[in-house]
This record gives sequence, C-alpha cells and structure tokens, in this order.
Amino acid sequence: MSSKRKKVLIIIPAFNEGKNIGPLLEKLERKDISDICDVLVINDASTDDTGQVVRNRGHKVIRNIYNLGYGSGLQAGYRYAKRYDYSFVIQMDGDGQHDPENVMKIYEALTTVDENNHVPDIVLGSRFLKDSPEYKSTFAKDLGYVLFRGLIRIFTGKKISDPTTGLQGLSRRTFCYYAGFDHFDDQYPDANMILQMLMLGYEVKEIPALMHQRTTGKSMHSGIKPIIYMIRMCYSIFAVWIRIKILKTDKKVKPNDSLAS
Repeated sequence: MSSKRKKVLIIIPAFNEGKNIGPLLEKLERKDISDICDVLVINDASTDDTGQVVRNRGHKVIRNIYNLGYGSGLQAGYRYAKRYDYSFVIQMDGDGQHDPENVMKIYEALTTVDENNHVPDIVLGSRFLKDSPEYKSTFAKDLGYVLFRGLIRIFTGKKISDPTTGLQGLSRRTFCYYAGFDHFDDQYPDANMILQMLMLGYEVKEIPALMHQRTTGKSMHSGIKPIIYMIRMCYSIFAVWIRIKILKTDKKVKPNDSLAS
C-alpha cells in the first residue's frame, strides 16, 4: 500500500468481523478507490482475527483494548481524519452490507456544486430512494424508519428517506465538528445526528446506494436491542430538538462556513 496520504479517509468500525472484513478491504483496494482513499479500521476489541486480517492487507488500524461501541469507533476515526488533514470521510460498516461501489458515488456527490453554489456537508447512502436497488427489511426496522422519518420531517421540514443509514460521506467541517466534545452521540449515532446537523444548518444530501444483507457474524441490532435502540433514539431525537431549539446551546452555521477548528 502507498504511504502517501490521500484526500479521503474511509472509516470502518469493526467488532468480530474477521470473516467479512477481508473481502470488503479487497474490493476497496481497486485502483479508482485506492488512488484517492486511505482506509482506517477501528478494531473495537475484537476477539477474532479482525485486526490481523486488516494488518495483513496493509491498512491502518486502531485497536481498542475495551469494547467502546460503534459511535466511539466512528469518533476515533473523525479525530484521526482531523489530525492528519483529510478533506473528506466516508464511513461504512465492516460486515459487507455497504457495497464498495458506493464509495466513488458518495465522493462525487461530496465534491459536486449545486445550483446554489453549495457542496453538501453530509451525503447519505439511501436504501429507499426511487433509484435505490431493492432492499428487503423486517417489519420492526420498517416501523423504525417510518417513525424517524416522521420526527425529522416534523422538526426540520426535511424529507430523509433513510434516517438510519450508516453509509455516509462527510465534509471536513462536518467530521471536525463531530470530533469535538459533546457534538456526537458515541453510542447510537443515527437519526439523531441527522436531525442535529439539519437543525444546525448543515447541507444534507441523499443518493441511491446499493446495500446487502449480512451473511455472517452477529448484528449489533440483534435480539431485544432493536427495542432498546428505538426507545433510546426517540429520547435522543427529542433531546437534540430541545437543546438546539429551546436551550440554544449549539450554534447554527451558514452554508459552507468553515468549522474545521
């Protein structure tokens, strides 16, 4: 692998993804992606060979001694990207559900100026736009999608088709903001973070994305966890709205202002 730093850092939080991470990294090593992207895997205290697989392929890896969770892994990646002056971050899961073919499409969306002379701060890879490939979900998850879409629409007036997507591209000012203390939910960063950033004035864009079902390993939303997740997410969404709308503790931004401090 080249030692020269690229413009984009792909962040992949991983916990016991030894069977999935190798094929994913192999696909990310194709030339069009590797020419502009470095890969950083956050090995969240895996007990399998996740870390060794990543090292064998020559990619950067941060190893947590204790399991800190998905959100903490992402935030560690944001801080790394800020420290080493990356221009963009693309975050994806380590289980193979996020197809690497989305990477270049997200990068293109992040760097394309719209009719208002703005570029997006956040690009969401959506499973549910008109042109998105078919994606089968469960009833419980569909219920969550409808609930979170509705809350975001009520609080911001914006329509987000896939409010829980983990496949996202971030501008520098976005990931630098997330890297700051108390700016990011380090446990369950999903619809609550999209709501927060919309309310703060960040530009959010959705594009169709190809995603797959997990084939091996254990999802972090298995068992009763989806119920706990939905309750906690609803609480977090209302807390974000109160903090920004009523308490006004977070500062709104103007489009394309620099927050890379």
